[in-house]
Amino acid sequence: MGEISIKINIADRIYPLRITTEEEEIIRRAAKLINDRIKEFQENYAVRDKQDLLSMCVLHYATASLKAEEASKHEDKDVAKKVQQLDEILADFFSE
Repeated sequence: MGEISIKINIADRIYPLRITTEEEEIIRRAAKLINDRIKEFQENYAVRDKQDLLSMCVLHYATASLKAEEASKHEDKDVAKKVQQLDEILADFFSE
């Protein structure tokens, strides 16, 4: 679990990072996702300014993160409800 130094390119800027070896793959994948999204925004909108593209990218991923968080909360409630129903069924079964 050693640390390594890597360089990540995001929006044509190089960022030197010191990370654990376990983080390397996920960080490289994240940088690729960001660059792919920036390229998509450049192709689909008349935006060329890197700051604007990065802002649009951040908004996209923050929105996706919040949606996933809300969906997870909803799923957690559904699971808790199902567990409670199962618990009631088992309690009824064993009390007879």
